[in-house]
Amino acid sequence: MKKLIVLFIVLSIFSCNQAKKSDYSKKSSQGITTKEVGIPPGKKLLETKCYVCHNHTTPHDERIAPPMIAIKAHYIHENTSEEEFTESFQNFVLNPTKQKAIMKGAIKRFGVMPYQKFEEEDLKKIANYLYNYKIEEPGWFKEHWKAKQGKNYINSGRKTSYIQSNKTLEEIGLEYAMETKKTLGKNLMGAIQKKGTLHALKFCNEKAYKLTDSMATKFNATIKRVTDNPRNLNNTANTEELNIIEGYKRIVHNNETINPITKQAGSKTQFYYPIITNSMCLQCHGTPNTQIKPETLKELTLLYPTDKAQGYDVNQVRGIWSITFKN
Repeated sequence: MKKLIVLFIVLSIFSCNQAKKSDYSKKSSQGITTKEVGIPPGKKLLETKCYVCHNHTTPHDERIAPPMIAIKAHYIHENTSEEEFTESFQNFVLNPTKQKAIMKGAIKRFGVMPYQKFEEEDLKKIANYLYNYKIEEPGWFKEHWKAKQGKNYINSGRKTSYIQSNKTLEEIGLEYAMETKKTLGKNLMGAIQKKGTLHALKFCNEKAYKLTDSMATKFNATIKRVTDNPRNLNNTANTEELNIIEGYKRIVHNNETINPITKQAGSKTQFYYPIITNSMCLQCHGTPNTQIKPETLKELTLLYPTDKAQGYDVNQVRGIWSITFKN
């Protein structure tokens, strides 16, 4: 299998394609308000769509893509306008090719980004945030850039940097979900890059639960991925979760804004957020013998005899994050 790349991509075991509207404060289909007043919409999109692979906290030897600051540094210069950057950003992400790439070192190390479906409006919001705000960067990057490029790069906020004093319950739950997604996605991508899709299936079967449990321990929370069409019966959604899944399916079908759902019970918060398919998911969750290759299908049958997690297309609700944590 050819080496997969990751450049301007957010790939994980389950990918989230969300936020189709620009309102900062919304109510979910369950009537729960998401408090995000004042938060640049591109910030949330950057974290949910890009940081699985492009996270600044990933150790150097574990990276499967350059951090987002490297992308910003290569594309934004002193005289680069926001319109120019946005156009370049969208042009590559919507149709990535080796010829278009300006980050030759990243191409050499990680390969060329596989095609992914992105909403143009989402990319505009991400580009707006990258251009106008200071973003997080790894501690090693400044010295690395100076040694390689011999010049400064732009990461100062052209607008007042967004500073959040207190996280909402929705943001806490989303942080737990995205950090767990990042851990699973990083390890899954590593398995695919090293030995291909079949090896990744064994990884999911043997290690996904252990990694999820380790993140739950880290955050002192209960973290589950549940679905109405389970591959592993342990991921079967309960009645409440099934209702949440159906609600998110309606939202995605109607192209509405996707927001987290939180419900409080005493000293605990129950958090929900959808898991949505992208084209990479279809290698294991698409149509049998077309997107799912025969050898992969055979291995799925051996590992998961009661598998129901097939027949998906892109941008469909595969399941939800169901997370419980203390208020």
